[in-house]
Amino acid sequence: MNETSAFTQDHWIAGPTGKLFARSWQADGESNGADSTRAPIVLLHDSLGCVTLWGAFPQTLARATKRRVIAYDRAGFGVSDARADRLAAHFVSDEAARFFPALCEQLGIERFIAFGHSVGGGMAVECAARHAGQCVALVTEAAQTFVEDRTLAGIRAAREQFRDPTQFARLARYHGDKTQWVLDAWIDTWLSPEFADWSLDTVLPRVSCPTLAIHGSLDEYGTRVHPERIAASVSGPARAAIMEGVRHVPHREQEAQVAAMVADFLQPLAH
Repeated sequence: MNETSAFTQDHWIAGPTGKLFARSWQADGESNGADSTRAPIVLLHDSLGCVTLWGAFPQTLARATKRRVIAYDRAGFGVSDARADRLAAHFVSDEAARFFPALCEQLGIERFIAFGHSVGGGMAVECAARHAGQCVALVTEAAQTFVEDRTLAGIRAAREQFRDPTQFARLARYHGDKTQWVLDAWIDTWLSPEFADWSLDTVLPRVSCPTLAIHGSLDEYGTRVHPERIAASVSGPARAAIMEGVRHVPHREQEAQVAAMVADFLQPLAH
């Protein structure tokens, strides 16, 4: 391999509702176990995401940080097993309580860095709070901390876009026959009255690890109030990083810049 490549490995995890698919990336030159004592970065995807939709970012992140990077398809997403149930209003905290521990246990993860995009950012916050003794750092990207009007407006606009069979078919490339469930899990849950009062207000103060909250200035699903609230509310050292001219997916729009930003943030960590 050349110096810009990364070793990948696929994993199957026995989760609470079926098998979960995970993939790990390890920077070239680190495959001999040289980085085995360093906490890996675990990626938690957004509401329509999966491992494949992270694109090249996990490999770029592994190279930039010299850390193992792990991403997984949440239950019902990507190639993980389908779910027969509907998402409950507490699904964000449920991910940290039920599914994430299964991943850590079966992959032998004792310490981790939680990195979550969009709703995955809220899940990363929950993981950092619930598993504070294991989480050495937290990175959120385009995360929501409460149900904001802009978020709901963006979801309603997306609902109309996915009525187009072409748009639906594009999403189906990643989720197959689970695609309608994935859309309903996002749209119906976020627009439901039961979810209207959801927030991370009581969770954020329980996050004691270093935290970086990344957000695009043009994010169509949330204003900068979210990263600023994260940075102001966690109990550990934290800062918000606003990326000018960037929308809801910074790691796709500015892949190298996001990876470099995270690498710089993690560089002082001992583990």
